Amino acid sequence: MSGHTRMFSPVDNDKLNIAQTLHTVCRALEEKGYNPLDQIVGYLVSGDPSYITSHLEARQMIQRIERNDLLEEIVSFYLSKLPERGGEL
Repeated sequence: MSGHTRMFSPVDNDKLNIAQTLHTVCRALEEKGYNPLDQIVGYLVSGDPSYITSHLEARQMIQRIERNDLLEEIVSFYLSKLPERGGEL
């Protein structure tokens, strides 16, 4: 083993975790009768976790992810669906 520090690329578990979290949050919000789009946008814009229900531990789950990371993943997903990028809206 050399005395040099090695850099490792992070595994894309973050993207999977974000997708799973959003799926659970949407399900929890729907089960409680809320509109997931309105509630998640409210949370992302304001940072107020009370927009997200505590049902299914959705609030705890979403707070473990930085809001900027959530936004980046959502916009990245949307952009990948644009026809000029080979996607389909």
